Amino acid sequence: MRVGVGSTNPVKRRATESALSSIPELTVESVAVESGVSEQPFGERETVEGAVNRAQNVLDAGEFTLGVGLEGGVAEIEGADGLFLIMWAAATDGDQIGRGAGPRLRLPDNIADRIRGGEELGPVMNDALGTDDVPETRGAAGVLTNGIIDREDGLRSALAGALGPFVTGFYR
Repeated sequence: MRVGVGSTNPVKRRATESALSSIPELTVESVAVESGVSEQPFGERETVEGAVNRAQNVLDAGEFTLGVGLEGGVAEIEGADGLFLIMWAAATDGDQIGRGAGPRLRLPDNIADRIRGGEELGPVMNDALGTDDVPETRGAAGVLTNGIIDREDGLRSALAGALGPFVTGFYR
């Protein structure tokens, strides 16, 4: 099975490989595609749209059996105070599409204020930590949970949810 993941971020590729590890003869290829949403998706709707667009765009970009899109964003969650880091995944074979969500982590107020002010989460986290690799390594999730869960774990979980229509007959 040849799977395209709509990003060149190594964390997104590893999350895809991990979520699909039980499939024999699997190859996962990273492909740079547009998400069609803002660099910092805000809200569930925009984050889901980015994941779906990436999945469809990568499927259109090559001879893939399955296209995968993974998108991180931020959102205000009804019933909870604060701004949350969110993760969404989409998978498509061209006929059907699956969607799944990862964990939600409340952002510290000082980080949330900067995001609300128009900055992107990755650069804000890099600035807060004095580094330049948070999005390509543990992600904000890893930083905010001290490694209990990291970006790869969250994206893998989201993709596992999106794979339902492709691994069971319940969605037909």
